[in-house]
Amino acid sequence: MTNPTSCCFTGHRPEKLPWRNDERDPRCLRLKEEIYDAARAVYESGIRHFICGMAKGCDMYFAEAVIALRDEVPGVTLEAAIPYDGQAREWRDGDRERYYYIAHQCDVETVLQRDYTEDCMWRRNRYMVDNSSVLIAAYDGTPGGTMQTMNYAARMGLEIIRLPIPND
Repeated sequence: MTNPTSCCFTGHRPEKLPWRNDERDPRCLRLKEEIYDAARAVYESGIRHFICGMAKGCDMYFAEAVIALRDEVPGVTLEAAIPYDGQAREWRDGDRERYYYIAHQCDVETVLQRDYTEDCMWRRNRYMVDNSSVLIAAYDGTPGGTMQTMNYAARMGLEIIRLPIPND
């Protein structure tokens, strides 16, 4: 069921990142560059469609990197895999505005279910993996959704590009 021309992404939310919400932190800037470079390398290997889970933190970095890539090269499409309708409804104003800006930039929005359920994020992650052949993962080695998504991707035979979280 994997799509040989699609790449999805998984990564940590701000509360698990050493710089939290400070995106001016040099470590954050370095990770954003690495995400862009990984997306560019995947593009150069033939991938044209990118799928983002639209969570705060690394997902947003990834979506913004793909938007920048799309401005530079032909044929790039970005899909928002939204776990449930209203995902950003309760977020702070700045986060919600960023979310809607990115969603508006997407070529496709896939809303997986109407209401929040305990497993909706996992369903979103499975959808992304099931529709991709490559997973880019910004991962620090800790248990959680990013690790679960990487494990599922490995079981499904996806190529996994792991980007360590800069800590120094």
